[in-house]
Amino acid sequence: MGRVSQAQAEENRRRVVDTASRLFREQGTRVSVADLMKAAGLTHGAFYKQFVSKEALVDEVAAHAFDEFARRFAAGLERHDGQRDAAQRALIDAYLSVEHRDNAADGCPVAALAIDIAREPEGREARRTYAEGVADFAAFLAPAEAVGGGESGLARLCTLVGALVLSRATQGSPFSEEILAAAHAALTEAG
Repeated sequence: MGRVSQAQAEENRRRVVDTASRLFREQGTRVSVADLMKAAGLTHGAFYKQFVSKEALVDEVAAHAFDEFARRFAAGLERHDGQRDAAQRALIDAYLSVEHRDNAADGCPVAALAIDIAREPEGREARRTYAEGVADFAAFLAPAEAVGGGESGLARLCTLVGALVLSRATQGSPFSEEILAAAHAALTEAG
């Protein structure tokens, strides 16, 4: 079999990172390299031509997932003509929806990766990226009048993420949707 061109190698790497980003959010980082590569449509051996280890991939996927998430914040602000409150309200509506609950693969990396990232050793790039992503999300959620993100952004973040995690864990019971509705009411009625 011939060598892969540099352009094809870059495309393969992008495909692996995109696939891993979805699979890790959906199933956790315990997904095997073999299953990941099969899902990406590539051979198991091709993984080690792209990444030095699975840990290196986890680091890259964390950065990829949070970059994608940050682009969603920016797009939300743009859709709402820079009106922060309107963009936050739209994010809360989408975040606490049944669709988001049921689609972890394309959802929030804060909720989806929390347990796996917590198990990563201190000093790992994935942990640093995750912490920065959490801080950025809290800052986005802070009221416009809050300086530097403040506690109100953190409280909103905790409410969103906690509700999403609990609603996913109770999915299939009526309680799951009650959790989403209660968090939505708490966040929107409080302003």
